[in-house]
Amino acid sequence: MTKRVFLGLMVFLLFACSKKEEPIIAFYYWKTIFKLSPIEKEVLKENQVSKLYIRYFDIGLEPNTKEPIPVSPIRFQENTSSFTIVPVIFIQNKVMLQPNLDIEDLAQKSIRFVNEVSASNKITFQEIQIDCDWTLNSKDNYLKFIERFKKLSQKKLSATIRLHQVKYFKKTKIPNVDSGVLMYYNMGSIAPDSLNSIYDQKIASKYLQSLKKYPLHLDFALPIYSWAVHIRNQKVIGLRSKLNLSELKKDSNFEQTSAVFFKVKHSNYKNGIFYEENDLLKIEAITEEDLKQMAEELDENTAQKPKEIIFYDLDEFNLKNYEKNIFKQVISGF
Repeated sequence: MTKRVFLGLMVFLLFACSKKEEPIIAFYYWKTIFKLSPIEKEVLKENQVSKLYIRYFDIGLEPNTKEPIPVSPIRFQENTSSFTIVPVIFIQNKVMLQPNLDIEDLAQKSIRFVNEVSASNKITFQEIQIDCDWTLNSKDNYLKFIERFKKLSQKKLSATIRLHQVKYFKKTKIPNVDSGVLMYYNMGSIAPDSLNSIYDQKIASKYLQSLKKYPLHLDFALPIYSWAVHIRNQKVIGLRSKLNLSELKKDSNFEQTSAVFFKVKHSNYKNGIFYEENDLLKIEAITEEDLKQMAEELDENTAQKPKEIIFYDLDEFNLKNYEKNIFKQVISGF
């Protein structure tokens, strides 16, 4: 009997050790008012989501003085106590390009604003995330800002990382943060051709092998949004978000000419946007198969397993395009 128990225990331990630990599912929340719709709440509940990365505000430049200012701060209309909240600050790269940027002042004001927003909405937090697509010309200011922000905030600090910053990290450098989040989207240029600028596997493949050499631990952010590229006379004149495809197909002012292109048959206004006859709309979206492929190729090329997969972004319009269990399917690929 003792031998059977021992063998049974060994089999159980081997199974437990071999069972891989999946990353958790989290979401970015990128709207200016925090209020969850019934569909958003349902998806969060079904996927046992307990962590939200909420954009608190952007930092841009005041047009006249060129001084950094907070832009579009969030307002909370709903309690967040059932979630772990990570405040996110999006910093426009032009802020970091300012030659006489007062880094100390910017760091102090940014932390103060995060604390004020959190206190007024009774939000406690242990981590802050900085989102900035810094370049070679802005890296010195950005890296100094990260250093000061981390020291002053006394919080765990994470930063978003782009593919080019992974591949060329010896030039772009690595911010002094506790962890990074690889933004695995917006890979190509927004252009009139048929390529998908949100995700293109051929472009991704040029960067993937660099992941194993990147010294900072990375979690991954995957896209669940879509947009339409508005083209006139072979030139991109804008991006149109939240275009309902089923409505577009029924609209007699538009004609679907291929899997991704719609042509404007008659000049018209739609959702406050003027579309001229012969304009084109190129639909760029992410399918469920795209998400699974992303997970597979990231898993094959990463040195360390991610602890989190963060989907961008939590919005009823985006969620309606996917099966409710797609998020669990994606994380099972890691």
